[in-house]
Amino acid sequence: MKAIWKGGISFGLINIPVRLYSGAVTHRIDLDMVRKKDHCAIEFVRVCKKDGKEVPWDEIAKGYKKENGDYVVLDKSDFARAMPEKTQTIDVFEFVLEKEIPAQYLEKPYIVEPAKEAKKTYTLLREALKKSGKVGLAKFVLRNTEHLGILKVEDNAILLIQIRFDQDLRSPSEAKIPDDVKVAKKELDMALNIIEQLTDKFEPEKYKDTYKDELLKIIRKKSKEKGKPAKKEEPAEKPKAKKEATDDLLAQLKASLEAIKN
Repeated sequence: MKAIWKGGISFGLINIPVRLYSGAVTHRIDLDMVRKKDHCAIEFVRVCKKDGKEVPWDEIAKGYKKENGDYVVLDKSDFARAMPEKTQTIDVFEFVLEKEIPAQYLEKPYIVEPAKEAKKTYTLLREALKKSGKVGLAKFVLRNTEHLGILKVEDNAILLIQIRFDQDLRSPSEAKIPDDVKVAKKELDMALNIIEQLTDKFEPEKYKDTYKDELLKIIRKKSKEKGKPAKKEEPAEKPKAKKEATDDLLAQLKASLEAIKN
């Protein structure tokens, strides 16, 4: 496991030298874009919209489009002036209860590992966080961007969970959320019964992403069949979308409960 950041946690007047490791991995299958008829790989080129000519990298700049369609061009010095000061510190500035942070703010986990000389101060912070039942709110700069995060204890390790700034979240009020629909007591009781029947202990290892495995099976199968005439498969019929019918809701709830029991 390779460290992606080295620095320290600033906790009051204490500095704890640490390394950050990504706390998550991706399992995507890398797919290239190819031309169907001869499997020729597709290359993307940078083309001017006005004259259709390819533009070399050294002639490309970044621009902000104004209302009149013209651009304000920015250079490296503009980005440097706007960029947060690069620090090697996870600066803890406040402590809060984790339950006060809504789930939509949580974004990305990092594992915090202490340097050899910082084992005691790391342990001190970990035990203090455990005892207090709180998490540390912190700011840090990673890849030239300032982030907000929380330091919390999980399985005897301190994790840094990157969280979103409030300005990055959209309000649910932008969607059409019903607030004037009434449900019957029978329907609600049955829905609660379904929830009770399906309630279990959260065990994350039980839940697997099967898409990658299934796609790899298809890739291997197609690789073996290369050169053979392809069998044309009939597309599966799409189920007809049902209109929501209030009269039918109770029957659907009953059927759902029966399916769970069986």
